[in-house]
Amino acid sequence: MYNSTYANPNKVNKYIVNDILEATPQQLLIKVYDFAIVNCQKHNLAKTNAALQELINSLRFTDDKVKEVSIGLYKLYQYCQEEMRRQNYDIVYKILTELRESWLNAFNSLKE
Repeated sequence: MYNSTYANPNKVNKYIVNDILEATPQQLLIKVYDFAIVNCQKHNLAKTNAALQELINSLRFTDDKVKEVSIGLYKLYQYCQEEMRRQNYDIVYKILTELRESWLNAFNSLKE
């Protein structure tokens, strides 16, 4: 998602970098969803698909405990990428916001 080749180190927001470096894996996942959702709303195909690709890359298929969930999420993320290419932004927005909410609920239930 972040390509340092094009970044000007003088323009990098140190607070954002620090926020990302100190984030938990759960917080990073929500940040990727937020990025995807915002860019879906802006109809930005490239950025939304880049975020979806990051979500795909984070899936674990070798762990039997999460393999089935990973396969389901993989199919949803691929579907979202295809729908973005078809300019069906409302569908992608709905899926991403519902998944984000589900993750937040899961993370909150772990805290209890």
